[in-house]
Amino acid sequence: MSDFRTTTRAWLQDNCPTSMRTPMPESETVWGGTGEQFVNPDSRIWLSNMADQGWTVPTWPKEYGGGGLSPEEAKVLSQELARIGARSPLQSFGIWMLGPVLLEFGTEAQKQKHLPQIARGEIRWCQGYSEPGAGSDLAGLQTRAVDKGDHYLINGSKVWTSYADMADWIFCLVRTEPQAPKHEGISFILFHMKSEGVSVKPIQLISGSSPFCQTFFDDVRADKENLIGELNKGWTIAKRLLQHERQMISGIGSNTALGGATTRIEDLAKICLGTVSETSPLGSNTPTTHKIADATLRDEIIHHNMNEAVFKHTLARAREESRSGNFNGALSSMFKYYGSEQNKRKFELLLKIMGTQALGWSGEQFSATEIQTTRQWLRSKANSIEGGTSEVQLNIIAKRVLGLPD
Repeated sequence: MSDFRTTTRAWLQDNCPTSMRTPMPESETVWGGTGEQFVNPDSRIWLSNMADQGWTVPTWPKEYGGGGLSPEEAKVLSQELARIGARSPLQSFGIWMLGPVLLEFGTEAQKQKHLPQIARGEIRWCQGYSEPGAGSDLAGLQTRAVDKGDHYLINGSKVWTSYADMADWIFCLVRTEPQAPKHEGISFILFHMKSEGVSVKPIQLISGSSPFCQTFFDDVRADKENLIGELNKGWTIAKRLLQHERQMISGIGSNTALGGATTRIEDLAKICLGTVSETSPLGSNTPTTHKIADATLRDEIIHHNMNEAVFKHTLARAREESRSGNFNGALSSMFKYYGSEQNKRKFELLLKIMGTQALGWSGEQFSATEIQTTRQWLRSKANSIEGGTSEVQLNIIAKRVLGLPD
């Protein structure tokens, strides 16, 4: 393993551009897809280099665009990326959610068609799950898919469809057997967002951004070759995908903000104290001689960082246990709940550190970091809703972990 670490370190030194070793501004986040702009040209180079190695999805099989790494090798890669402060080359619902489902339930033809494109960031995906009348009660969905021989005709709508206005394809839950029991008669299907009959309306949030959309389907054609798994058995796939989504969201509690840049407490504290300028590389171990005067606030920061470290180790332990087949699906609900709360607490703490500068929405008197952090604080409130509300997660924990009655 030491040889792999040495080789990996050397490769990263040669192939990770300098600007990709700095904190990622939200504007430079790479989601891939046919509409990707690559605000920073180095982002294109970094993605290309990592995709050529298969390291955007290091543990996926090589035949599907992955790196074919063992779990131990993937851990070393993660450590070496963290060591140099490397940015994620690609944010992708395809990687976090759809890819694992295709690996488990997809046909060989489906894997060959979609997985390499996901790994290279060539296609951007969105998720068609929640509906206006079926949010927390996802199985109550009413979007219909009617069998038309070689294809399905889809009618209905979805809501809170993240980045639907920028996505190329959608993975979607549809009802294919209306008379079946509630959790049956549901199928999982893929289709192109440019298909005739698809329309999208962004939803503006309190943060000022519009990452979510309402999506409408009016006689949309979906080829049968893109049905994943068995007809009317999509609820099994839906539940598995939700486990992957909740594990992904749980990571937001450990300095991985969903859909954007991250803000580290230590970095913001340095800026507020004037010990490092905003143009300096944050997290560069700049020597400081100041400290936050409020002892209670210092104590809160220490406790937050301790909780964060413990949470990271717990996630790592769970991943290792899952490789031996001992993973309890309810753990994803525990991690999603705790990660959401941890991330919200982080931003509340960041606002305490910023003081009155946390009131900034625009204007020269507020820095870019201050404005971004305030908006991320507002965005963090959605963490306890997306991917299944905190109430849903607590119900799952009560039933499946604590064994409490309905």
